[in-house]
Amino acid sequence: MLTYNLQRRPLYLALYHALRHDITTAALAQGEKLPAKRPFAEHLGVSVMTVEGAYSQLCAEGYLEARPRQGYFVAQGQFGVPSATKPAPMVTPAVAPTWTSDLHSNRIDAAAFPFATWSKLVRQVLSQEGTHLLDPLPNQGLPALREAIAQDLHQYRGMQVSPEQIFIGAGAEYCYLLLAQLLQEEGAIAVEDPCYGKIRQVYTQAGREIRPITLDEHGLDITALSASGARIAHLSPSHQYPSGVVMPIGRRQALLQWAEQVDGYLIEDDYDSELRLTARPIAPLQSIDTHGRVIYLNTFSQTIAPSMRLGFVVLPPKLLERYRQRLYFYASTVPSMEQHVLAQFLSQGYYQRHLSRMRKEYRQRRLAVLQAFAAAPFADKITIHEEGAGLHFLMTVDTPYDDETLGRRSQELGLRLGFLSDYAMENPHQYQGVLVVNYASLDIHRLPQVVEALGNLLA
Repeated sequence: MLTYNLQRRPLYLALYHALRHDITTAALAQGEKLPAKRPFAEHLGVSVMTVEGAYSQLCAEGYLEARPRQGYFVAQGQFGVPSATKPAPMVTPAVAPTWTSDLHSNRIDAAAFPFATWSKLVRQVLSQEGTHLLDPLPNQGLPALREAIAQDLHQYRGMQVSPEQIFIGAGAEYCYLLLAQLLQEEGAIAVEDPCYGKIRQVYTQAGREIRPITLDEHGLDITALSASGARIAHLSPSHQYPSGVVMPIGRRQALLQWAEQVDGYLIEDDYDSELRLTARPIAPLQSIDTHGRVIYLNTFSQTIAPSMRLGFVVLPPKLLERYRQRLYFYASTVPSMEQHVLAQFLSQGYYQRHLSRMRKEYRQRRLAVLQAFAAAPFADKITIHEEGAGLHFLMTVDTPYDDETLGRRSQELGLRLGFLSDYAMENPHQYQGVLVVNYASLDIHRLPQVVEALGNLLA
């Protein structure tokens, strides 16, 4: 009689593994009959149900075959020996440097999140929607949210769009990915150089050819764009990241003419336009487009929270049918609860009040940073370039060191810096000595330490 020491729980799995091992290692030969269930159970000191469970599992996987009124037999066939490889080891993340001050991160201050209002709206949505929150959403997103976004764009951005032109996606990168698929026949995609790195990373991984276009003092260089042969351009005219350039109306009109001439499209990435601090937000390129050439893209990462992962795209009418034909099979990628709550946050006026508080807070923070740098001992070694828009500015430093050396020395001082050269695809050397200063998450109370560290760096 077969004998096994069954220690693991549940017992039927212990017996199953023991029998499978003997079958795969040929300790039990093909065609060999196994003990009847009842005497086998008595022999092992377990219940008949334990033996029956193990036999049933082995039969289901093809290791045994049950023959009526005869019993259980080892099946015929090739049985591989169970893998002896160990599970892949957990990868230990590299230990991140410890920063005493951070001028690199462009994430907003988490303390600014409207927790009380958001909690109230969550309870409200749970009460009103109930089990409807579990219903599948249309692939373009919750209709109420698309309606609220369309109304907000009309009232505060001067855009005339229909909710049907909007699709909701899980953050900017997801929206980039869908646009890469939607605009396949348009060929290569022109991107600003320097630019936000994930734009080119997503397009490249989606199999699209990237053509970097240099910037001048007015933004994307039209001459270089025309020479590139591209029919799509991805740009941020209201506040380019990281250069900070705000594109004037003349250049915007020239871009619209280019798109019409080449039968192409402009992807307007309006990622932080709501946070213009010294004047009203600049009207989007989409609002002056009369030929349906602008695809408008924005997210709530900079205005509400990066972790929300909720972005949206406004398609021109001529691309809407193409989207529905090609990408209809994608399910909505943003949870129903978040879409319902954000719809209420927008439609009940909380979003604009939140933006007003954010602008006031960041205006004060920006002023404090600029004043601290202007009064610093190293003020004669820096030149600040900023347009009063977004949550960063550029600062040229007078230093004999290259960016790599500056980065290494700043890390030793616990000061995290970002460099304009890190964002460039071509000729990064021409941007040496230019810092991208992000102050959104900077603790103002730590400004003296930041000033001291920068002073030591530039000494």
